[in-house]
Amino acid sequence: MAETILLLAIEKIGIALANGAAKQANAKFAKYRTQLKELEGGMGRIVTELNVMHCSICQMDIRNRSDEAYLAWLKEVRRVAHGMEDMVDQYLYLVGQEHDTTGCFFYLKKGFKKPKSMFSLSTIASKVKEIERDLTHLSQTKDRWVPMTNSGDSRYIVQMSQELASNSLSLGEEGLVGNEDNKQKLVQWLEDDELARSIIVLHGMGGLGKTVLAATVYKKEREKYNCHAWVSISQTYTKEDVLRRLIIDLMGKENVPAAFATMDFAAIQETLKRHLEQKKYLIIFDDVWTPEAYTDLFGALTENRNGSRIIITTRNSDVAHLATPNRILVLEPLSKDESWVLFCKKAFPNHKCPPELKTLSEQILWKCEGLPLAIVSVGSLLFVRDKTMDEWRRINNQLSWELINNPMLDHVRNILHLSFIYLPPYLKSCFLFCSLFPEDYLLKRKSLIRLLVTEGFIVERGGSCTMEEVAEGYLNELVQRNMLQLIERNSLGRIKLLRMHDVVRELAIDLCHRECFGVTSEDYRGGRLVNGISGGRRLVVHKLSNTTNELISSMHHLRSVIVLDNMMQMSQPQSMLLLASVLCNSRYIAVLELNGLPIEQLPDAIGDLFNLRHLSLRNSRVKFLPRSIENLVNLMILDLFNSDIQKLPRGIAKLKKLRHLYAEKICGLFERKFPSRIALRFPKDGLCNLTNLQTLVAVGADDCTMHLWKLTQMRTIRLWDVKVVQCEQLCASLAEMQFLSSLAIHAVDEHQVLQLDGLNPPPSQLQKICILGRLAAGTIEHSPLFQLNLTELSLHWTQLTESPVPSITTMSNLTVLWLNRAFNGEELTFLPGWFPKLKTLYLQDLPNLKSLVLHEGTMVNLETFWLAQLDRLTEVPLGIEFLVPLKDLFFREITDEFFTSLCECPRMYGMRWQYTLQQ
Repeated sequence: MAETILLLAIEKIGIALANGAAKQANAKFAKYRTQLKELEGGMGRIVTELNVMHCSICQMDIRNRSDEAYLAWLKEVRRVAHGMEDMVDQYLYLVGQEHDTTGCFFYLKKGFKKPKSMFSLSTIASKVKEIERDLTHLSQTKDRWVPMTNSGDSRYIVQMSQELASNSLSLGEEGLVGNEDNKQKLVQWLEDDELARSIIVLHGMGGLGKTVLAATVYKKEREKYNCHAWVSISQTYTKEDVLRRLIIDLMGKENVPAAFATMDFAAIQETLKRHLEQKKYLIIFDDVWTPEAYTDLFGALTENRNGSRIIITTRNSDVAHLATPNRILVLEPLSKDESWVLFCKKAFPNHKCPPELKTLSEQILWKCEGLPLAIVSVGSLLFVRDKTMDEWRRINNQLSWELINNPMLDHVRNILHLSFIYLPPYLKSCFLFCSLFPEDYLLKRKSLIRLLVTEGFIVERGGSCTMEEVAEGYLNELVQRNMLQLIERNSLGRIKLLRMHDVVRELAIDLCHRECFGVTSEDYRGGRLVNGISGGRRLVVHKLSNTTNELISSMHHLRSVIVLDNMMQMSQPQSMLLLASVLCNSRYIAVLELNGLPIEQLPDAIGDLFNLRHLSLRNSRVKFLPRSIENLVNLMILDLFNSDIQKLPRGIAKLKKLRHLYAEKICGLFERKFPSRIALRFPKDGLCNLTNLQTLVAVGADDCTMHLWKLTQMRTIRLWDVKVVQCEQLCASLAEMQFLSSLAIHAVDEHQVLQLDGLNPPPSQLQKICILGRLAAGTIEHSPLFQLNLTELSLHWTQLTESPVPSITTMSNLTVLWLNRAFNGEELTFLPGWFPKLKTLYLQDLPNLKSLVLHEGTMVNLETFWLAQLDRLTEVPLGIEFLVPLKDLFFREITDEFFTSLCECPRMYGMRWQYTLQQ
């Protein structure tokens, strides 16, 4: 893990050197040229040292993680790297990463006197020299006390994998509770008459029982093959080693060729091919981490049409793509009932839980979340404990401690820790960061990506790929590796919600503490951090309490403070004290999320947080931003959503790195009057310099009409208070946004008729459109904007005289359709074949709608259907019974007459639905 800390430090020094701050300063401050040049030379030498150290740690981290001398050395490495990171941030601030319109650097601005800044520059130079000395000392210490590994030690991880597989095998068929169907299917695939060799993949997170399932079937079926072998694969495997183990298993030690020990790879491969040429073989590759691990061996595995079978177990979905079609088994956590059966088998001698222990047993079991490995291990732990309520209660209260420290649970730790070890360094920080959120917390992709970017975990990969896109790729990798659980996808098929398995989270939290990566408010009790935790660079506050300010005050090197609790009542004075604690104690902070705090005023001192990249005042009571906000030149995200801020200060134009700006007051979704949301007011020319903006939600059209065309990096934009006279210029500007994927245009009132034909051609990547306001006749039928194959379309108050539905049936990818006061006609019809991918349909406040007809074969994948405020609809929609996959059916603010019709309609029999009546 320490290698990720070094990566962050190396990246920051690289930014400082690449910006050429010393060269910029030389022109005005020749007197300090030599000092600046020496300072940057020192930083260059530090980068060289850190790069070598990083490579060394990447090699040693797996093999030396239990060595006390190595761990002590790593602790000092972290200390030096953190100090280097702080120093570089201050250097960038003082020496001029950015300079203001007068050409003066930060240290000449009001409040920063030149002599003091030059003294600070001298301090930085001294700090660089000190760090160089520390790195030299660390290198010498490592040579003296930390044992170096040799080439043969790469087998350590292979042996570890084999030991884990052996332990999994020892669980026996007891571990197959809940996997009986998978066992039958696997046996069927092994015994079928198909002569072509097939590849079967068992896929799932560590601890789900893939190895147990494969081993159980392997023991039963292997004698039906001419030869068979079981090989555990590690990420540090060598092709020669794997093939040698295969040959020994398949041929037997006594039958291997005499020159086997001295054969090169080609000879080993040819020997294996000849042996398998005429045989029906069964081979298990256990715990494969990458597709390359199999493709490297593919050439030696003969396809001889003798009915051979290869079984691969893996935690990585990329490997699952190797499977023969329809030969993938995805293992899932056990159900509640299956978990209970397995738990009782392992925890109680007679497999029955005493009545007085049932509640506590269920609480303990719930924490295992259906993971067979955890259930078996925890059950075995309880088997040897006294069957008393006091003992059970103690285990329940300290199960997290037991998972981390009890030797009986080593197997759980090792299985899941192996998954972490095999993560690439760039994913480790992202994974640990996710663990700082509460149990069962649903991580939203968009919010999480923004945090990962501003935390500094994301490295640009060049080309046109943004850091946000790179971060999304990281999350996809963590899902593919089963380190994060995918809960829901959005209409585009992209990740929407994630969570972390509770057992995995407990182990990750322990790593966070060991690596001084971060802590949560739950770690602070009795005026101190528990269990010897020495603090960290990040703090996630789950629940606000009277000790929160005390915790923040005790941590002087925080880089992130994230407040999640926006439900708990906290007084204005308490909120201000919390903010004051951050401002006083966390000078280098980069991420500050104060969601839901009743803060009414943001102090001028916020401008002193020169390193701040993420500021969120969402759902706060802040009414205005201080002028000092212009000093936050590193700010990338400003989230003012649902705050009381209506206007931005003039200095906002200086925040050239701003990428995402959220500022809008929300209203109810089902109001029957024309919506009147409050959009953010920009100062004159306030958008001119914000050319890095990707998200702007929302802005008044009057404030952006002249300069909108400059925002060519925009991905999501919401425009309010649009007037018909502005449409032509807005359309021309929007056409310049080649990356735009989500567009919302809201008219200033219900009488404005939006003219959108000028958006021609529309941005090719546009996927989501929301229109609020009247549309000119023929717009839906003829405007290029509505000829796109969108995924989401929302029409509000368009008040069309003709149904828009037939004209948008070409949108075959549409997954969400919302029609709210969009159509003034009396009938809507959905014909067979229409909207094959539609999952959500809202029909709301269609004032004249009397008839709704749904033909069989329409919207075949619809899952959610809302009918709201349809006053003149008195009959149950014809064909509603054809919506077979429907999961959620809502009738909102319906008339008594329609409710009676619902209750009496035989076509509603067997359908589940919810309703509310008109008041």
